[in-house]
Order: sequence, then structure tokens, then C-alpha cells
Amino acid sequence: MIRQPAVANQFYPGSETELKKDVSGRIKEVQKKERVLALVSPHAGYIYSGNIAGAVYSQAEITKDVIVMGPNHHGVGSPYAVMPRGKWDMPGGEITINEKLSTLMIEESRWLRADNQAHIQEHSVEVQLPFIQYIQPDAEFVPVVLGRADFETCEEIGMAIARAIKRYGKPVVIIASTDMTHYESQESAKQKDQLAIDRVLALDPAGLLDTVNSNNISMCGVIPTTITIVAAKELGAVKARLVAYATSGDVSGDYSYVVGYAGFIIH
Repeated sequence: MIRQPAVANQFYPGSETELKKDVSGRIKEVQKKERVLALVSPHAGYIYSGNIAGAVYSQAEITKDVIVMGPNHHGVGSPYAVMPRGKWDMPGGEITINEKLSTLMIEESRWLRADNQAHIQEHSVEVQLPFIQYIQPDAEFVPVVLGRADFETCEEIGMAIARAIKRYGKPVVIIASTDMTHYESQESAKQKDQLAIDRVLALDPAGLLDTVNSNNISMCGVIPTTITIVAAKELGAVKARLVAYATSGDVSGDYSYVVGYAGFIIH
């Protein structure tokens, strides 16, 4: 199956030339990129969150093989859906699904299912791809979209992904796609987001999920982020770093009703 873009010309430019110009303007040259196990990156329209994503991708060494996990905003398809094979036709060119890695992930997990339908209209994975393709043109990926889950389910999926990566035998970077607090005042969003940020920095996946749930933090990708931390720790992660944080108000000037965006690197 070749999946067509769902949000080109909405969340990011739909022409190859304009998209490359947009992404290149958000990628900054650094002296030395960091070797990472995982990233956390936002998925709003680039006008709002693109600089946060760009900051993360600027500093991280992206491997040829990546797993990109985002939330399922539409509730369509399997709750823990892996698109197992095919290509995604992006404005910057096609990107191929790593069928070997996707198969290993499904084999290792009792929850992950092969399902294309969940991916057709979902944007959370898609908006990461232009950054990945810009930095690593030969990249292959495994797209995963996730619904709600308790911590036990997150832990099972995270451990299964770590086992799959170990079986795969090559370096893989895991990317969690999430925005932070939605549609609250700047003051409220920053206060709530800091609670979640602290749990990510502590590499505390259970604490992150509990903090988000108990404080009503509308972090849409808390499940992908929780799973990513579980998997990264199993693969040896010992440190997380906040690369950048901002809100939509920093772009629009309207601080009464904002969405928060955070970018992390996990070593």
C-alpha cells in the first residue's frame, strides 16, 4: 500500500521545494550531533511547533531505521496499530516502511496489531517525516499509532519494542510524537506541562502517565511518550534532556488560549 499525505498544505508545505525550504530553515547546524536512543517531538502545524521539532532534529543523530509513534486522534482502526509494510508518499519523496522491524515488533507484543486503517488520516506520525527525510534521506521507518492504555499495557508494548530492536540487531531511534497542554492559558499550560516535563526528564514512565492523568494534562501523545521511555530504558537510556519548549502563544501573541510544545532527547 502507498499511503498518501493527510495534512500536506495544512500542517506543512505540500510542494517539495517549499517543504525543503521550510524544514531547512528550522534545522540548525551543530558542531556534533548527539547519539540518541529516542526523541520526543511535537506534531502541530509547522508555523507553531516546527521550530521545536527542528531544534530536536538538529541535535540528534538519526539512524537509517526509526520507529515513529503517535497518538490516534481519530479513534479509527486498531487501538495499537502498526502499519506493517508499504510506502508513504510524502512531498519530499517516498519513505519505505521497514517490514522486517515491523514484523518483529508485532511478533514480540501481545497488543500491537498490523492495521493500515488507523494511519490513513492520522497526522501525528506524518508531520515527523519531513524532518527525518531531510536529515536521513535513506531512512526507513515503522509507523505506530496508539489509543488509550493503562501503564501495564504501555510497559508491555515498550518492552516488546525493545526486544524487537535487539532482535533486529541494528541501531534504531524511537520517536514519540506529542503536543503538550491544549487550549488553556499560557500560565496554566506552562504549569501543567512542567509537571509532565519533570517526569520525562526523570525517565519515569509510570510517573508520567500518572501525572498526566491525575492533573488532567491534555498531552495527546502521553501513551507514545510513556512507551518510548519504557523501551529506551530497556535499551540502556540513562538521561533525558529538554531541548526546547514553547507555546502557540509565542507565535500568535494570544496567550489566553495556547497549546504547549516540548522537544526532548533521550540518551
